[in-house]
Amino acid sequence: MCTSIVVNKKKTIVGWNLDILDIVWRVRKAANGVYIEIDDPKEGWLPLFGANSRGDFVGMPTCWPFDERSNPAGDGENVILLDIDLLMQKKTLQEIHEIVEKRPVYSVPGYTFMSALSDADGNVLYIIPGQGNLYYEKPEYKIMTNFSPFKQDAETHPWMGWDRYQKADAILQNATDDFDVTDCFEILQAVSQTVCPTEVSMVFDVQERTVHWCEKRMWDAIQTVKLVN
Repeated sequence: MCTSIVVNKKKTIVGWNLDILDIVWRVRKAANGVYIEIDDPKEGWLPLFGANSRGDFVGMPTCWPFDERSNPAGDGENVILLDIDLLMQKKTLQEIHEIVEKRPVYSVPGYTFMSALSDADGNVLYIIPGQGNLYYEKPEYKIMTNFSPFKQDAETHPWMGWDRYQKADAILQNATDDFDVTDCFEILQAVSQTVCPTEVSMVFDVQERTVHWCEKRMWDAIQTVKLVN
């Protein structure tokens, strides 16, 4: 369960709630990025979410219900590796968009991990392995929770986050041109979870290259890092 928000008003503001259960994670600060990393038993610490100094942001919500078409089959691209390449600045958003337009994308067996990607210009790329991708050139705002944007609410699941999507959408429909970091945190707090708990809430002010985050829903303990551009 996660929520990704990209808002293009006077500023481009990106918000991310990492809702995760029984997974070891950490936030790692570096000069060129702030990364939420997951401790993988085989690969070690993997930077799967976060912001970089180029202005990119990577979110990776799980799609519910799971779609078997996302299982590896034949030649294709691993969605997790594409995400890491963007976060580590090995590929640009446009390069990844070109790749997924030409080649199939898969996830890991038994899980449909989606990508919610954005760049310094506020462009948004959604990748849904086995289903396709959606590209938006600097949209006013975009939201992704845990359901496929291709299916919307045609398939239901307790973890899909349709309610979170609707709540965020209702707020953003009335957002002013001055939408800023504080406004984004208010939305993240409104859609935060306790059953599958919100462990990290992160907001990226793209123009300022500042990353703000709090852990375990401690909204009064926000940390801030200025990235080296």
